[in-house]
Amino acid sequence: MKFLDQCKVYIRSGNGGGGAVSFRREKYIEYGGPDGGDGGRGGDVWIEAVEGLNTLIDYRYQQHFKAETGIHGMGRNRHGAAGADVVLKVPVGTQVLEEDKETLIADMDEAGKRVLLAKGGNGGWGNDRFKGPINQAPKHANPGQEGEEKYVWLRLKLIADAGLVGLPNAGKSTFLAAASAARPKIADYPFTTLTPNLGMVDLSLGERFVLADIPGLIEGASEGMGLGTRFLGHVERTAVLLHLVDATQDDIVGAWTTVRGELEAYGEGLAERTELLALSKVDALDAETRAAKAAELEAATGVRPRLISGVSGEGVKDLLREAFALIRRDRGDAPAEDDDQDSPPDSGDGVWSPV
Repeated sequence: MKFLDQCKVYIRSGNGGGGAVSFRREKYIEYGGPDGGDGGRGGDVWIEAVEGLNTLIDYRYQQHFKAETGIHGMGRNRHGAAGADVVLKVPVGTQVLEEDKETLIADMDEAGKRVLLAKGGNGGWGNDRFKGPINQAPKHANPGQEGEEKYVWLRLKLIADAGLVGLPNAGKSTFLAAASAARPKIADYPFTTLTPNLGMVDLSLGERFVLADIPGLIEGASEGMGLGTRFLGHVERTAVLLHLVDATQDDIVGAWTTVRGELEAYGEGLAERTELLALSKVDALDAETRAAKAAELEAATGVRPRLISGVSGEGVKDLLREAFALIRRDRGDAPAEDDDQDSPPDSGDGVWSPV
């Protein structure tokens, strides 16, 4: 499935139906009178967040959405039916912005959330509404009100608990594949990842979270270099960032500095987000080189980096559990009374036996 995370659409609610001008004319009925019915109201335009969608690709093929016009009123006091509504179904995490791409209309951050974008026009009154002791035969009715129309931007920000950031070929996709059932494209050339990927990390019963992998950042990304920072919006909602630095490259400090600079240039609080720093691809290094690389990065950042390998699995579980602890804290969840409650009971001599 192709990925699309922002698009511009035109919406228009329906006009109200016009009221009818009609008079009762029946044989043997002495007194007639006005009997024009009201017009129906125009349809509304709604937007709804639904589960099961992770892209806005449907809106590449249809960009215009118009609700139905209300049916006009008719004689014998028959009122027109209301026009049908239009519902735009979008993935959870979609933001609706005005045409200026800055003014937020709605943030569809929960499944089932429904927001009115354009209200349909009211139906016009028929001439039966205007009869009275003075004007007993009104010959006018109201037209229906005009609907609303405008352009809006839809921008998807994936709902993830943790996000992977780093330079291209930092091992993010390999890490995602090792940590979850996701199968992102993995290759030995830059920008293998062209669109964000999501994976469900399942550590144990009750320990689950969503991990997002976005295309790698390069120097000047905030100015449009490479793929730019257009995908950083997908990690804005995360509780923690996993910053992966390729341990096999020469300038590991420069790699860390480059990504941190782009996060700060992007803004939106990403630079202040909790960060777990890790040296990836350590399976390709000997023990002495590992220690030297870790010490060099720690001296520059003030943080002892974790050593991980998506290929061998080394350090992956420990990093994921550390991330989950931060996510749980961000959610406000109380720590479990017994973290080993899902572990099999111990007989006391180090050998498991049934109780």
